[in-house]
Amino acid sequence: MSAASHITQTNQPKQQRTDAPLLELDHLHVTFGDTVAVNDVSLAIARGERVALVGESGSGKSVTALSVLRLLSDAQVSGAIRFDGEDLLAKSERQMRGLRGSDIAMIFQEPMTALNPLYTVGDQIAETIVTHDGVSVHEAAKRAVELLARTGITEPGQRVNSYPHQLSGGQRQRAMIAMALACRPRLLLADEPTTALDVTIRAQIVELLLELQRDEAQKRGMAVLLITHDLNLVRHFAQRVAVMERGVLVETGLVEQVFETPSHPYTQRLLASRPQRTVVPVLPIAPVLLEARDVSVDFRTKLPGLRGWFNAGRFRAVEQASVSVRQGETLGIVGESGSGKSTLAMALLGLQRIAHGEIEFQGRALGSYRGTEKTALRSNMQVVFQDPFSSLSPRQTIERIVGEGLALHRPQMSREARRDKVLAVLREVGIDRTALYRYPHEFSGGQRQRIAIARALVLEPRVLILDEPTSALDVSIQQQVLKLLTGLQHKYNLGFVFISHDLEVIGAMAHRVVVMQNGSIVEAGEVEKIFAMPSHPYTRKLLKAALDR
Repeated sequence: MSAASHITQTNQPKQQRTDAPLLELDHLHVTFGDTVAVNDVSLAIARGERVALVGESGSGKSVTALSVLRLLSDAQVSGAIRFDGEDLLAKSERQMRGLRGSDIAMIFQEPMTALNPLYTVGDQIAETIVTHDGVSVHEAAKRAVELLARTGITEPGQRVNSYPHQLSGGQRQRAMIAMALACRPRLLLADEPTTALDVTIRAQIVELLLELQRDEAQKRGMAVLLITHDLNLVRHFAQRVAVMERGVLVETGLVEQVFETPSHPYTQRLLASRPQRTVVPVLPIAPVLLEARDVSVDFRTKLPGLRGWFNAGRFRAVEQASVSVRQGETLGIVGESGSGKSTLAMALLGLQRIAHGEIEFQGRALGSYRGTEKTALRSNMQVVFQDPFSSLSPRQTIERIVGEGLALHRPQMSREARRDKVLAVLREVGIDRTALYRYPHEFSGGQRQRIAIARALVLEPRVLILDEPTSALDVSIQQQVLKLLTGLQHKYNLGFVFISHDLEVIGAMAHRVVVMQNGSIVEAGEVEKIFAMPSHPYTRKLLKAALDR
């Protein structure tokens, strides 16, 4: 008899106690050395209930969930974690292995790192079934296909043999959900399951989780603990919400009650952290800084067979795109992953080798810049990337990171003058002088993004490309960064190209917007007009998914 079967049988009488909580955290306390991550948290979840645990990064949400599964090897955990009346902290590791995946399952935030790259998704789902249900490999493989089909993956019979890197972000997340539901758990922990997904894929995943939870709740009373900082997702998915701040549970209640009349100042601040539109109209006489006409971008791809290594094919990522940015204007570029947004941005910077069409900066073709002129052009066009942690060198101090551009483009500056300039731009973005000798890992996500902005601004560019600069940030930090960018644009009359799949952010920041699908611009115009009366079906689909979240 398998461990999962034994647990199910021995716990069978307790499943009839429908009045008792399925999961109960009783004065949970988690520390890492001298650092308190979770402080005296008490929370109960009933069978079939959907509860959201919200808060910003570092609030203790994920630590709380990992504590339930006993996956914190270096932590000191005290209090009680009762699942179906039994204290999980009192169980042996062998007993916990029987519960993980079988009775308590987890969907992790980033499926690409949670899935094993060396095995197909079908093998990984089947392994869970074989381990906990004790069925044959053939039967487990058959159920893996059925689970993928149930989560809405097209052609599940083929996708079951795909490796994680061969699937899109949405497909990988669906595969993670299929794996979590493989053994029909009674408790599902979902840790930021939609954070890295496009708005339409997010909507699909939320609807899928709702459908699966309702179905499983009727059969086994499956409860869901959703961990997120996406308040729109909480409103759409959860029945109750618990708010955490710095490891402390500050407020709990029904979603409608907490959202309409929040009692704690931190909850009030979170709910008030939605992007606010503070766009200043562009002057009619404002000159065009950057213009692209009929730009297409190709990538070489390997053709099938042995000859493919020598005869590469072409994949067209951008098809005849035309855009322009004026002084003091923000152009928003929206679309789902793979639509060509970032590729177009790199082409505007002159960083795509196989690009066709005309791109001009201040009325002059990019291709005509040579030597020192081209170096000067680089200083006038800067970029801020989505993930500042990967774009900032971990081996350099903040002084060297921000001052690197000055050393390259302003070699005549003395070391003292360069440091003064670095300090001035850091103050501009809200970072004090103590940061000079520190390294990127010593800062929060919001601070790192401010440093990345400072690095781009230190050269006083005319145009700033912003590639998803706030997608990985908490709502309040996102609001701070957007406010900072708006203030800098007003002060220096910068032109922004703002790339995002968050339509709420684009609505707050952009003057005009272009919508991209499969490499082509399908709709363009002023933001307020496009958002109020979208003409293209794809734009309507994006807006509907954003509003329904």
